[in-house]
Amino acid sequence: MTRGIFIAGNESALCRAIEDETSKRVEQFASALIPNKISDVIKTSETENDKRISLEWNSSSQLSARTLVLAAENRLEKIDEAILVCSPPLIRSSPSELSSAIVENVISYHVKGWFFLVKEIAAVFKNRGRGTLILVYSDNPGSGKDEAADILGSSASASFRALSSGLLASAHNEPYITIGFSASDSGNDASFASFIFKTIDDLPKRSNGKLFKFGKFSFFK
Repeated sequence: MTRGIFIAGNESALCRAIEDETSKRVEQFASALIPNKISDVIKTSETENDKRISLEWNSSSQLSARTLVLAAENRLEKIDEAILVCSPPLIRSSPSELSSAIVENVISYHVKGWFFLVKEIAAVFKNRGRGTLILVYSDNPGSGKDEAADILGSSASASFRALSSGLLASAHNEPYITIGFSASDSGNDASFASFIFKTIDDLPKRSNGKLFKFGKFSFFK
């Protein structure tokens, strides 16, 4: 039976690394990315993957979240694993220089969109009585001593971590599996993605609600 993998995340190197690992395991997967329009970080959207089914997602819209999940189901026939990857752009600015437009963008597209999407995925998995919700984020977005603080990007990450913590804590009350992955090392995206899939492919018993941590001392079981 075909394994239906749906990926949603920020346009980032981490998300592309996860897509690359996914393509090693399935003939096709569905992916929806939040474009990076507010940071000078190198864009990765030009990277092609012939196994990717690209879907449109306006993450600021609850209706778009519902439409996105339906589209993923239609294209894949079913969603077995939904991988949500939070890797927002770094936005270095002093508080007094924060752009109102960027603040609105981060809140609309990089914060509340995850709540809308989780709601729709959870409804699908609960109705089916199975599925795996996988939450991925970094604990260390990276910073330099001489650089301005990343106030907005780190706030978006903190919101996703809080959402993940709540979902993991309530996982045992649901008929589907929820697991999380966090990385303490930044810039090691390919290894982190490999760690994620090695864990998923051989998921230990009683893993529901567990957070798997990846870092310098991580190893594969």
